[in-house]
Amino acid sequence: MKTVYVVLTDTGTLFTRLIRLVTKAPYNHASLALDVELGELYSFGRKHLRLPWNAGFVRERRDAGIYVALKRTTCIVYELRLDEERFARIAREVERFEREGEHYAYNFIGLLNFVFPTRLRKRDAYFCSEFVATVLRRGGVELLGKPPAMTAPHDFMSAPSLRPVYEGPLAAYRMESAAATLTA
Repeated sequence: MKTVYVVLTDTGTLFTRLIRLVTKAPYNHASLALDVELGELYSFGRKHLRLPWNAGFVRERRDAGIYVALKRTTCIVYELRLDEERFARIAREVERFEREGEHYAYNFIGLLNFVFPTRLRKRDAYFCSEFVATVLRRGGVELLGKPPAMTAPHDFMSAPSLRPVYEGPLAAYRMESAAATLTA
C-alpha cells in the first residue's frame, strides 16, 4: 500500500478571506502531496505572494515560499491509502502537470460555479480543489461523486476515504506526531 495526502490550508490572505465569506468553510486551499513529510505540495494557486492574479500550477513547499511568509497558515492533512497501481497513476499525473505546467492557467472563471448555479469550465485551467479532484480521478480514485470543476476544498472534509491525520499550524506539522494530534 502507498499513501497520498490531501492538504487543506487557510493562509489568512485577503483572497482566502474573501473565499471564506462565500464558502463559510475553515479551509479554502487544497493541495496534493505524495510523501508523508509534505516536502512538496502540488496545486493551482498564486505563483508569487504579492501577485495573487499571477496564478497557475504550483509546487509548494512547507518550508519555503508562501508558507514561510505566512507563518500562521493552518491546515488539516488527510491520508488516502492506495494500491501501488493507483498511486503510480496519480504520481504520473502530477509529473505530467509539472512537466507541462506552463500550458495551464488558474481557473478564475470556474470559481464562479460556487457563487452562481453554473458549470463554467475553462480548458487547460484549474483551481486548487479542481486540480486535486482531477488528479485523483485520473488516478482511479473517485472521492466525492461530483465533477472536479464543482469540487470545493471543504468538500474533501466529507470524503469517507480520507482519514485526517493532523490539524493545526502547517509550520508545526511533523510526520511522527501527526496522528497523535488528532487523537489527543
